[in-house]
Amino acid sequence: MARVGDHEYDYLFKIVLIGDSGVGKSNILSRFTRNEFCLESKSTIGVEFATRTLQVEGKTIKAQIWDTAGQERYRAITSAYYRGAVGALLVYDITKRQTFDNVQRWLRELRDHADSNIVLMMAGNKSDLNHLRAVQEGDGQALAEREGLSFLETSALDATNVEKAFQTILGEIYYITSKKALAAQQAAATSLPVQGTTINVSDSSGFANSRGCCST
Repeated sequence: MARVGDHEYDYLFKIVLIGDSGVGKSNILSRFTRNEFCLESKSTIGVEFATRTLQVEGKTIKAQIWDTAGQERYRAITSAYYRGAVGALLVYDITKRQTFDNVQRWLRELRDHADSNIVLMMAGNKSDLNHLRAVQEGDGQALAEREGLSFLETSALDATNVEKAFQTILGEIYYITSKKALAAQQAAATSLPVQGTTINVSDSSGFANSRGCCST
């Protein structure tokens, strides 16, 4: 078990939040890690991150959540932060159609820079503003199904599905990680001799013959 300060954990997973500026990524981060929401939150400059430790199937998982800036001028900087990420939450704003239309662009960037096995979920944020909806939930679900993604609508304001989104991502990452670890253990076990098997490293007749040719 690893230790950082006074906190112990079994696994450390890096997750990135991506999507257009203003979709609520920073408030999703603060809601999940600190259970806070700020109406006056400003656009993220570059990259910020926060952590939270939680239990997944009896294991202590330290989630390191990176909040990437959505503005175009920061994208060249933030692309490097995909490195090492094992999960991503792609966020759009259900009240702004353009943020949903840009999901495909974010998917291309993610697939260009992130590991091919990254666990990815799409979230339609600000579900509390249903009266201002510009993207139907069915549209988000259909796109997620086409791209092979998990999907939820969330609200950082009232905390709807924020916990569930990260629990789903972390649970899937843990499943993949533990499955790889089990496969590695099984591979190592099959490469070892079976317990109790005697291996004869010398041939007695050959040994006698070799002595005979050297004796005087």
